[in-house]
Amino acid sequence: MIPNFKKYLLTISGASECNEIEVIQSLWSGYGKISRIQLIEPSKKTVVVKHISLDQFSEHPRGWSTNVSHQRKVKSYEVETYWYQFWADRCAAVSKIPQFLGSFGEGGDQWIILEDLDIKFPSRKGQLDLSEVKVCLRWLAHFHSKFLLSQPKGLWEVGTYWNLETRPDEWKKIGHTKLKAAAYQIDKKLNNCKYQTIVHGDAKVANFCFSDDGKEVAAVDFQYVGGGSGIKDVAYFLGSCMSGAECEKYEKELLDYYFKKLKKSQESSDLDLIELEQEWRYLYPFACTDFLRFLLGWMPSHQKINVYNMKMVDEVLESL
Repeated sequence: MIPNFKKYLLTISGASECNEIEVIQSLWSGYGKISRIQLIEPSKKTVVVKHISLDQFSEHPRGWSTNVSHQRKVKSYEVETYWYQFWADRCAAVSKIPQFLGSFGEGGDQWIILEDLDIKFPSRKGQLDLSEVKVCLRWLAHFHSKFLLSQPKGLWEVGTYWNLETRPDEWKKIGHTKLKAAAYQIDKKLNNCKYQTIVHGDAKVANFCFSDDGKEVAAVDFQYVGGGSGIKDVAYFLGSCMSGAECEKYEKELLDYYFKKLKKSQESSDLDLIELEQEWRYLYPFACTDFLRFLLGWMPSHQKINVYNMKMVDEVLESL
Protein backbone atom coordinates (compact mmCIF):
# COMPACT_ATOMS: atom_id res chain seq x y z
CA MET A 1 0.00 0.00 0.00
CA ILE A 2 1.48 3.36 -1.04
CA PRO A 3 2.52 5.18 2.17
CA ASN A 4 0.78 8.52 1.55
CA PHE A 5 -2.50 6.82 0.68
CA LYS A 6 -2.25 4.59 3.74
CA LYS A 7 -1.67 7.64 5.91
CA TYR A 8 -4.75 9.33 4.38
CA LEU A 9 -6.92 6.25 4.92
CA LEU A 10 -5.87 5.91 8.55
CA THR A 11 -6.51 9.62 9.13
CA ILE A 12 -10.05 9.70 7.74
CA SER A 13 -11.05 6.38 9.31
CA GLY A 14 -9.43 6.87 12.71
CA ALA A 15 -7.94 3.37 12.46
CA SER A 16 -4.53 2.50 13.84
CA GLU A 17 -3.67 0.08 11.04
CA CYS A 18 -5.11 -1.25 7.79
CA ASN A 19 -4.51 -4.31 5.64
CA GLU A 20 -5.62 -5.39 2.17
CA ILE A 21 -7.43 -8.68 2.76
CA GLU A 22 -8.87 -9.33 -0.71
CA VAL A 23 -8.53 -8.19 -4.30
CA ILE A 24 -12.15 -8.16 -5.43
CA GLN A 25 -11.34 -7.63 -9.10
CA SER A 26 -8.91 -6.01 -11.50
CA LEU A 27 -10.07 -2.99 -13.47
CA TRP A 28 -10.59 -3.31 -17.23
CA SER A 29 -7.36 -3.22 -19.30
CA GLY A 30 -5.20 -3.24 -16.19
CA TYR A 31 -6.07 0.26 -14.95
CA GLY A 32 -5.91 -0.82 -11.33
CA LYS A 33 -7.90 -2.91 -8.89
CA ILE A 34 -10.74 -2.95 -6.39
CA SER A 35 -9.73 -4.23 -2.96
CA ARG A 36 -11.28 -4.92 0.41
CA ILE A 37 -9.34 -3.25 3.21
CA GLN A 38 -9.67 -4.14 6.87
CA LEU A 39 -9.39 -1.25 9.29
CA ILE A 40 -7.90 -2.24 12.64
CA GLU A 41 -8.76 -0.43 15.89
CA PRO A 42 -10.95 1.15 17.01
CA SER A 43 -13.00 -1.34 14.97
CA LYS A 44 -12.38 -4.17 12.54
CA LYS A 45 -14.73 -2.99 9.84
CA THR A 46 -13.88 -3.20 6.16
CA VAL A 47 -14.01 -0.68 3.34
CA VAL A 48 -13.72 -1.08 -0.41
CA VAL A 49 -11.00 0.84 -2.22
CA LYS A 50 -10.93 1.43 -5.96
CA HIS A 51 -7.30 2.08 -6.91
CA ILE A 52 -6.94 3.59 -10.37
CA SER A 53 -3.42 3.56 -11.80
CA LEU A 54 -3.54 5.44 -15.10
CA ASP A 55 0.15 4.87 -15.87
CA GLN A 56 0.01 1.08 -15.64
CA PHE A 57 -2.70 0.09 -18.10
CA SER A 58 -2.10 -2.93 -20.33
CA GLU A 59 -3.30 -3.97 -23.75
CA HIS A 60 -7.07 -4.05 -24.17
CA PRO A 61 -8.24 -7.70 -24.22
CA ARG A 62 -9.94 -7.14 -27.57
CA GLY A 63 -7.30 -4.96 -29.18
CA TRP A 64 -8.94 -1.56 -28.59
CA SER A 65 -5.87 0.02 -26.97
CA THR A 66 -6.04 3.41 -28.71
CA ASN A 67 -5.53 6.95 -27.47
CA VAL A 68 -9.29 7.50 -27.80
CA SER A 69 -9.88 4.49 -25.56
CA HIS A 70 -7.31 5.65 -23.01
CA GLN A 71 -8.71 9.19 -22.80
CA ARG A 72 -12.23 7.80 -22.39
CA LYS A 73 -11.02 5.69 -19.45
CA VAL A 74 -9.21 8.64 -17.88
CA LYS A 75 -12.34 10.78 -18.06
CA SER A 76 -14.51 7.93 -16.78
CA TYR A 77 -12.54 7.75 -13.53
CA GLU A 78 -12.63 11.53 -13.16
CA VAL A 79 -16.41 11.40 -13.62
CA GLU A 80 -16.80 8.57 -11.13
CA THR A 81 -14.81 10.45 -8.48
CA TYR A 82 -16.88 13.58 -9.09
CA TRP A 83 -20.08 11.54 -8.89
CA TYR A 84 -19.22 10.16 -5.47
CA GLN A 85 -18.00 13.52 -4.17
CA PHE A 86 -20.85 15.75 -5.34
CA TRP A 87 -23.84 13.66 -6.46
CA ALA A 88 -23.99 10.34 -4.62
CA ASP A 89 -25.45 11.63 -1.37
CA ARG A 90 -28.62 12.65 -3.24
CA CYS A 91 -29.55 9.00 -3.80
CA ALA A 92 -32.31 7.71 -1.55
CA ALA A 93 -32.29 4.37 0.26
CA VAL A 94 -34.48 2.86 -2.46
CA SER A 95 -31.68 3.52 -4.97
CA LYS A 96 -28.87 2.47 -2.65
CA ILE A 97 -25.24 3.01 -3.66
CA PRO A 98 -22.08 2.71 -1.53
CA GLN A 99 -21.42 5.59 0.81
CA PHE A 100 -18.48 7.74 -0.28
CA LEU A 101 -15.82 7.91 2.43
CA GLY A 102 -13.02 9.79 0.69
CA SER A 103 -10.67 10.08 -2.28
CA PHE A 104 -6.95 10.58 -2.61
CA GLY A 105 -4.67 11.29 -5.57
CA GLU A 106 -0.93 11.09 -6.09
CA GLY A 107 0.74 11.31 -9.49
CA GLY A 108 -1.03 8.96 -11.88
CA ASP A 109 -2.80 7.14 -9.05
CA GLN A 110 -6.28 7.78 -7.66
CA TRP A 111 -8.09 6.02 -4.82
CA ILE A 112 -11.84 6.07 -4.10
CA ILE A 113 -12.80 4.81 -0.64
CA LEU A 114 -16.30 3.39 -0.32
CA GLU A 115 -18.61 1.61 2.07
CA ASP A 116 -18.32 -2.17 1.88
CA LEU A 117 -21.70 -3.25 0.51
CA ASP A 118 -21.05 -6.92 1.27
CA ILE A 119 -22.22 -6.35 4.83
CA LYS A 120 -25.84 -5.83 3.73
CA PHE A 121 -25.72 -6.82 0.04
CA PRO A 122 -23.47 -9.89 -0.14
CA SER A 123 -24.99 -11.66 -3.14
CA ARG A 124 -23.90 -11.32 -6.79
CA LYS A 125 -25.89 -12.90 -9.61
CA GLY A 126 -25.36 -13.68 -13.27
CA GLN A 127 -28.89 -14.79 -14.10
CA LEU A 128 -32.07 -13.44 -12.51
CA ASP A 129 -35.59 -14.71 -12.05
CA LEU A 130 -38.44 -12.36 -12.88
CA SER A 131 -38.83 -11.08 -9.33
CA GLU A 132 -35.13 -10.22 -9.16
CA VAL A 133 -35.31 -8.41 -12.49
CA LYS A 134 -38.09 -6.30 -11.03
CA VAL A 135 -36.03 -5.49 -7.94
CA CYS A 136 -33.35 -3.98 -10.20
CA LEU A 137 -35.95 -2.16 -12.31
CA ARG A 138 -37.35 -0.66 -9.11
CA TRP A 139 -33.85 0.61 -8.28
CA LEU A 140 -33.54 2.13 -11.76
CA ALA A 141 -36.99 3.72 -11.58
CA HIS A 142 -36.23 5.46 -8.29
CA PHE A 143 -32.76 6.49 -9.47
CA HIS A 144 -34.11 8.02 -12.69
CA SER A 145 -36.96 9.65 -10.81
CA LYS A 146 -34.59 11.29 -8.35
CA PHE A 147 -32.61 13.00 -11.11
CA LEU A 148 -35.33 13.83 -13.64
CA LEU A 149 -34.49 17.03 -15.55
CA SER A 150 -31.13 17.36 -13.74
CA GLN A 151 -28.22 18.86 -15.67
CA PRO A 152 -25.24 16.45 -15.60
CA LYS A 153 -22.71 18.92 -14.21
CA GLY A 154 -19.33 17.26 -13.76
CA LEU A 155 -20.62 14.00 -15.26
CA TRP A 156 -20.74 12.76 -18.84
CA GLU A 157 -22.94 15.07 -20.89
CA VAL A 158 -24.30 11.90 -22.49
CA GLY A 159 -24.10 8.91 -20.16
CA THR A 160 -23.47 5.21 -21.10
CA TYR A 161 -20.17 3.63 -22.03
CA TRP A 162 -21.35 2.92 -25.60
CA ASN A 163 -22.16 6.57 -26.39
CA LEU A 164 -21.51 7.08 -30.11
CA GLU A 165 -19.42 10.22 -29.71
CA THR A 166 -16.90 8.35 -27.55
CA ARG A 167 -16.84 5.23 -29.77
CA PRO A 168 -15.58 6.33 -33.21
CA ASP A 169 -13.24 3.32 -33.56
CA GLU A 170 -16.06 0.84 -33.01
CA TRP A 171 -18.38 2.75 -35.37
CA LYS A 172 -15.82 2.41 -38.17
CA LYS A 173 -15.84 -1.38 -37.77
CA ILE A 174 -19.60 -1.85 -38.13
CA GLY A 175 -20.42 -4.22 -40.99
CA HIS A 176 -24.17 -3.51 -40.96
CA THR A 177 -24.13 -0.70 -43.53
CA LYS A 178 -27.70 0.54 -42.93
CA LEU A 179 -27.25 0.74 -39.17
CA LYS A 180 -23.85 2.38 -39.59
CA ALA A 181 -25.38 5.05 -41.81
CA ALA A 182 -28.27 5.64 -39.38
CA ALA A 183 -26.19 5.62 -36.20
CA TYR A 184 -25.95 9.39 -35.81
CA GLN A 185 -29.66 9.84 -36.52
CA ILE A 186 -30.52 7.31 -33.80
CA ASP A 187 -28.07 8.94 -31.42
CA LYS A 188 -29.59 12.37 -32.05
CA LYS A 189 -33.13 11.10 -31.45
CA LEU A 190 -32.11 9.66 -28.06
CA ASN A 191 -30.09 12.70 -27.01
CA ASN A 192 -32.74 15.24 -28.00
CA CYS A 193 -35.63 13.70 -26.10
CA LYS A 194 -37.62 16.07 -23.90
CA TYR A 195 -37.39 14.11 -20.65
CA GLN A 196 -33.80 13.64 -19.56
CA THR A 197 -32.41 12.31 -16.31
CA ILE A 198 -29.12 10.97 -14.99
CA VAL A 199 -28.42 7.44 -16.22
CA HIS A 200 -26.18 4.92 -14.50
CA GLY A 201 -24.49 4.19 -17.82
CA ASP A 202 -23.45 0.58 -17.15
CA ALA A 203 -26.50 -0.91 -15.43
CA LYS A 204 -25.69 -4.54 -16.11
CA VAL A 205 -26.62 -7.32 -13.71
CA ALA A 206 -22.99 -7.65 -12.56
CA ASN A 207 -23.14 -4.11 -11.15
CA PHE A 208 -26.05 -4.89 -8.82
CA CYS A 209 -25.45 -6.27 -5.32
CA PHE A 210 -28.32 -8.22 -3.77
CA SER A 211 -29.39 -8.73 -0.18
CA ASP A 212 -29.49 -12.33 1.02
CA ASP A 213 -33.25 -12.56 0.44
CA GLY A 214 -32.97 -11.04 -3.05
CA LYS A 215 -35.52 -8.33 -2.27
CA GLU A 216 -33.14 -5.35 -2.12
CA VAL A 217 -30.27 -4.20 -4.30
CA ALA A 218 -27.53 -1.62 -4.39
CA ALA A 219 -25.59 -0.55 -7.48
CA VAL A 220 -21.89 0.10 -8.09
CA ASP A 221 -19.58 1.30 -10.90
CA PHE A 222 -20.44 4.87 -11.90
CA GLN A 223 -17.72 5.49 -14.49
CA TYR A 224 -20.25 6.31 -17.21
CA VAL A 225 -22.92 8.11 -15.24
CA GLY A 226 -24.36 11.10 -17.09
CA GLY A 227 -27.29 12.65 -18.90
CA GLY A 228 -29.84 10.80 -21.00
CA SER A 229 -33.17 9.04 -21.20
CA GLY A 230 -33.66 6.50 -18.44
CA ILE A 231 -34.89 3.97 -20.98
CA LYS A 232 -31.27 3.46 -22.11
CA ASP A 233 -30.42 1.96 -18.71
CA VAL A 234 -33.55 -0.19 -18.83
CA ALA A 235 -32.87 -1.55 -22.33
CA TYR A 236 -29.25 -2.33 -21.49
CA PHE A 237 -30.10 -3.93 -18.14
CA LEU A 238 -32.76 -6.26 -19.56
CA GLY A 239 -30.35 -7.43 -22.24
CA SER A 240 -27.69 -8.10 -19.59
CA CYS A 241 -29.73 -10.57 -17.56
CA MET A 242 -32.20 -12.21 -19.98
CA SER A 243 -32.04 -14.05 -23.29
CA GLY A 244 -33.61 -12.61 -26.42
CA ALA A 245 -36.55 -14.98 -26.06
CA GLU A 246 -37.09 -13.90 -22.44
CA CYS A 247 -36.86 -10.21 -23.39
CA GLU A 248 -39.52 -10.72 -26.03
CA LYS A 249 -41.78 -12.71 -23.71
CA TYR A 250 -41.58 -10.32 -20.75
CA GLU A 251 -40.93 -6.97 -22.44
CA LYS A 252 -44.40 -5.52 -21.84
CA GLU A 253 -44.70 -6.80 -18.27
CA LEU A 254 -41.30 -5.45 -17.28
CA LEU A 255 -41.68 -2.07 -18.96
CA ASP A 256 -45.11 -1.74 -17.35
CA TYR A 257 -43.53 -2.48 -13.96
CA TYR A 258 -40.70 0.03 -14.47
CA PHE A 259 -43.06 2.86 -15.45
CA LYS A 260 -45.43 2.00 -12.59
CA LYS A 261 -42.57 2.44 -10.12
CA LEU A 262 -41.28 5.57 -11.88
CA LYS A 263 -44.69 7.25 -11.79
CA LYS A 264 -45.31 6.15 -8.19
CA SER A 265 -42.11 7.90 -7.11
CA GLN A 266 -43.23 11.08 -8.93
CA GLU A 267 -46.75 11.30 -7.44
CA SER A 268 -46.21 14.79 -6.06
CA SER A 269 -44.53 16.04 -9.25
CA ASP A 270 -46.02 18.51 -11.74
CA LEU A 271 -44.39 16.70 -14.65
CA ASP A 272 -46.58 15.23 -17.37
CA LEU A 273 -45.84 11.61 -16.51
CA ILE A 274 -48.08 10.27 -19.26
CA GLU A 275 -46.06 12.20 -21.83
CA LEU A 276 -42.80 11.04 -20.25
CA GLU A 277 -43.87 7.39 -20.40
CA GLN A 278 -45.01 7.73 -24.01
CA GLU A 279 -41.69 9.26 -25.02
CA TRP A 280 -39.53 6.70 -23.26
CA ARG A 281 -41.60 3.72 -24.45
CA TYR A 282 -41.25 5.04 -27.99
CA LEU A 283 -37.49 5.31 -27.49
CA TYR A 284 -37.06 1.78 -26.09
CA PRO A 285 -36.32 0.12 -29.47
CA PHE A 286 -34.00 3.03 -30.32
CA ALA A 287 -32.12 2.44 -27.07
CA CYS A 288 -31.80 -1.27 -27.85
CA THR A 289 -30.62 -0.48 -31.37
CA ASP A 290 -28.12 2.08 -30.11
CA PHE A 291 -26.44 -0.54 -27.91
CA LEU A 292 -26.48 -3.08 -30.76
CA ARG A 293 -24.70 -0.48 -32.90
CA PHE A 294 -21.87 -0.53 -30.39
CA LEU A 295 -21.77 -4.34 -30.16
CA LEU A 296 -21.74 -4.83 -33.93
CA GLY A 297 -18.59 -2.73 -34.13
CA TRP A 298 -16.92 -3.92 -30.93
CA MET A 299 -17.66 -7.65 -31.02
CA PRO A 300 -20.02 -8.79 -33.80
CA SER A 301 -20.01 -12.37 -32.44
CA HIS A 302 -21.31 -11.29 -29.02
CA GLN A 303 -24.08 -13.45 -27.52
CA LYS A 304 -26.25 -10.39 -26.88
CA ILE A 305 -26.70 -9.98 -30.64
CA ASN A 306 -29.81 -12.12 -31.04
CA VAL A 307 -33.02 -12.41 -33.01
CA TYR A 308 -34.93 -10.16 -30.59
CA ASN A 309 -32.43 -7.34 -30.86
CA MET A 310 -31.91 -7.61 -34.59
CA LYS A 311 -35.68 -7.49 -35.06
CA MET A 312 -35.61 -4.24 -33.07
CA VAL A 313 -32.87 -2.90 -35.34
CA ASP A 314 -34.93 -3.66 -38.43
CA GLU A 315 -38.01 -1.94 -36.98
CA VAL A 316 -36.03 1.18 -36.04
CA LEU A 317 -34.34 1.44 -39.43
CA GLU A 318 -37.69 1.00 -41.15
CA SER A 319 -39.17 3.83 -39.09
CA LEU A 320 -36.46 6.36 -39.96
